[in-house]
Amino acid sequence: MPVNRNPTVRQRRLGRMLKDLRNQAGKTLAQAADELQCAESKMSRIEAAQSGVRALDLRVLLDFYGIKDQALHARLQELARHGRERGWWSQYEDTLKSAYADYIALEWDASDLYVVETGLIPGLLQTSAYTEAVIREQRPDKADDFEYVQEQVKVRGQRRQVFARSAPLRLWAILTESSLHHRVGGSHVMREQLDYLAAQAVETNIQVQVLPSAASINSALHGPFGILSFPEPAETDVVYADGLIDTVYYEEPAQVEIFTTLFRRLNSEALAVEESITRIRAAIQEMD
Repeated sequence: MPVNRNPTVRQRRLGRMLKDLRNQAGKTLAQAADELQCAESKMSRIEAAQSGVRALDLRVLLDFYGIKDQALHARLQELARHGRERGWWSQYEDTLKSAYADYIALEWDASDLYVVETGLIPGLLQTSAYTEAVIREQRPDKADDFEYVQEQVKVRGQRRQVFARSAPLRLWAILTESSLHHRVGGSHVMREQLDYLAAQAVETNIQVQVLPSAASINSALHGPFGILSFPEPAETDVVYADGLIDTVYYEEPAQVEIFTTLFRRLNSEALAVEESITRIRAAIQEMD
């Protein structure tokens, strides 16, 4: 079987889950290969997402690892079956950075997203005008490229389809109070953005909290980050941390726990949802 040198995010997630399940079962790579009656190198490629896994082989592995949960069986079979499929974002692969495309793929499959923003409104809660203004500020080299800017705005809009799924994404967003006062795109654009943010904050699957500027914990923030959780409990959370140049992903449990702990602390220090909406509406009045 040829080596897959460009695995999708789903294929990488499946490989990582199989490796985790094998380790939890106390099985070695060689033992798993013996069970499948294949070379150890093939098992290594499966876990590295460099080779696909047949449905029958997947069932054999899960039985060997002692997995009784049929929902988990079904979830992994679904990942294996649809692993090669590339999502709607693949049509923009010429202009999207690979790290951003990977993020969209993860977000598309996630059940929950816990996001912290330190200067902007969270992407999924942005208006088109606000997004356009942000892109022009962040990419001055592309500010006059109308097609590029509009394509990025379109992608941001399509990402919001996660809220229209039969099981909508649950979003918990914490943003610094300063995010409400940056007049991105001018007062009119910002007022429209804050109106939209306040309206979205009352949706049952969306929670928005404002972290007051006076809160001491602001000093613990090194930049925006998000924690993605998936429907199957056996699948580990993924953390992304945005930087000026690129996005870094963390998947090791110890690394993820650092961000999870920080999010919990921010949650306890931030205003309650109702208070946050009141603070957002106060910021709207200040735009006048």
